Amino acid sequence: MAVTDPIADYLTRIRNAQQAGHKIVEIPASNIKKRITEILYDQGYILRYKFEDEVGKGAQGVIKIAIKYDPISRKPIIRNLSRVSKPGLRKFVKATELPRVINGLGIAIVSTSRGVLTDKQARETNVGGEVLCYVY
Repeated sequence: MAVTDPIADYLTRIRNAQQAGHKIVEIPASNIKKRITEILYDQGYILRYKFEDEVGKGAQGVIKIAIKYDPISRKPIIRNLSRVSKPGLRKFVKATELPRVINGLGIAIVSTSRGVLTDKQARETNVGGEVLCYVY
């Protein structure tokens, strides 16, 4: 089945796995999804990840993500994953107008000319771009 918005599908798969209490979720891979996964890992939102490339096929493979839960309350670390820029309405911002998610406690993932970055990294490099999603 063709997916209209692969990034929204990626975020939804993570949300659904958290609600169901799964430890691992498998997602079809693409370069932008791989970069978003690396950002989530670097920021401490996921436990670990693994990129599995299917050899001999034209497919990009899959991303296996181990979801991180709070050890005491057993609730997921990611409280909210929300898509901002959608195929029907893209959301572009200048470097000076980059959003602050929950006053800096969360992150905004931004697709820039320098690659996919967090809002903090984009501010440091002084580049704007398309706001993909908010995570907190």
